[in-house]
Amino acid sequence: MNRRHFLRYLGAAGSGAILIPIGLSGCAVVPAGDQTISRASHTPGKVGYGSPTPRAHAQGDGAPRMVVVFLRGAVDGLNVVVPHGDALYYQARPTIAVARPGQANGALDLTGYFGLHPALQPLIPYWESGQLAFVHASGSPDGSRSHFEAQDYMETGTPGQHSTRDGWLNRVMDYLPPAESPLQAINVGSATPRILSGHNVAANLQTGRDATRPSMIDQTRWSQVFDPLYGGDDALGKAYRDGMAARKQLMAEINSQEQQMANNGAPLPNGLSMDTARLGRLMRHDPRIRLAFLAVGGWDTHIAQGNGTGQLAGRLSPLATGLATLARELGPAFNDTVIVVMSEFGRTFKENGNGGTDHGHGNAMWLMGGNLRGGKIYGQWPGLNQTALNEGRDLAITTDFRAVLCALSERHMRIPDQALEKIFPQYAAGTRRTPDLFI
Repeated sequence: MNRRHFLRYLGAAGSGAILIPIGLSGCAVVPAGDQTISRASHTPGKVGYGSPTPRAHAQGDGAPRMVVVFLRGAVDGLNVVVPHGDALYYQARPTIAVARPGQANGALDLTGYFGLHPALQPLIPYWESGQLAFVHASGSPDGSRSHFEAQDYMETGTPGQHSTRDGWLNRVMDYLPPAESPLQAINVGSATPRILSGHNVAANLQTGRDATRPSMIDQTRWSQVFDPLYGGDDALGKAYRDGMAARKQLMAEINSQEQQMANNGAPLPNGLSMDTARLGRLMRHDPRIRLAFLAVGGWDTHIAQGNGTGQLAGRLSPLATGLATLARELGPAFNDTVIVVMSEFGRTFKENGNGGTDHGHGNAMWLMGGNLRGGKIYGQWPGLNQTALNEGRDLAITTDFRAVLCALSERHMRIPDQALEKIFPQYAAGTRRTPDLFI
């Protein structure tokens, strides 16, 4: 393990210049007009779906937090937020379309036109309470159908640019309030992802049961080797020391008496919920932890995708349980948290010959939060007829993914207006029409 690999393992390496992206301009979820997709009429261009039941602002501890969940492999947004009110959807997907509400394994109705995949039932209470929303027909304006390339663009926040060296979530850290603790960001995984790479420190939390076990870098014999190597005041030395400090604090938090008492001797649930339960408790007990990232794979459903059951349902069910677990374990801190679920691109409108879908374009972003103005589907619905489809084959994109992230950074994370152009270069310039996502 060389020096840079070691620093990357710590979550402390990487920095670089920010290049200008290709894409739409303006920090806005809706290119024009209102902010939500119409309930009464879903013809292309119609906007404005209803409001949730009015509720008072819920109180947390006042420290805004953001958790980004990346679905690697390109989840099929049309089978997640299902346009069950459109006959074209069923014509294009004769074997994999999610059935209409009320039918066996049918969609869970949301608006009368859109419904939720039945495997996402654990999230319905959050929709009903106005703490869950979706942004449909969203994604990256870059047309790449490469998983690696598209993920890289979304994590750097610079579509079309290959040379950006840091991630947009790392750049957000530049504008967080000064903290005594180096532990402001956590990645759930063994190596720092692109989205958190940069000059700011992010601690890596191992997944599953390995999270509470000491690793190589926690062993005294290794620190005795590396400490002298990084004793200088250069950038690598500072990155090493900050990374080690964040790691020690993270392990102390995980293994604290309070954490052990909260478990009351019970093992954490298996799978994703094990990680989200631990993450939620960490962020609940330490308001200095402002950002977190975790990635979930398995969404490249070229074959045997299934409809209300099958392969996709088997992925969505533990995801829904994991997200609900995260919200629950955050406790009162959920009222100061926004959870963003995103994927590199959507999938083809029509099913393929193998009962699956291929790499597409437009998708749906998910938002959860205690003070989110949810119970809505944001965006501008482009329609599903042949002329409305991107390249005649995919759901079109009417909302740039950076519009959503820009709005959340400004309205929720309280990033200064002028700083948005540093986090999302050039994109944040121009007239802003950010939606009122929070109560």
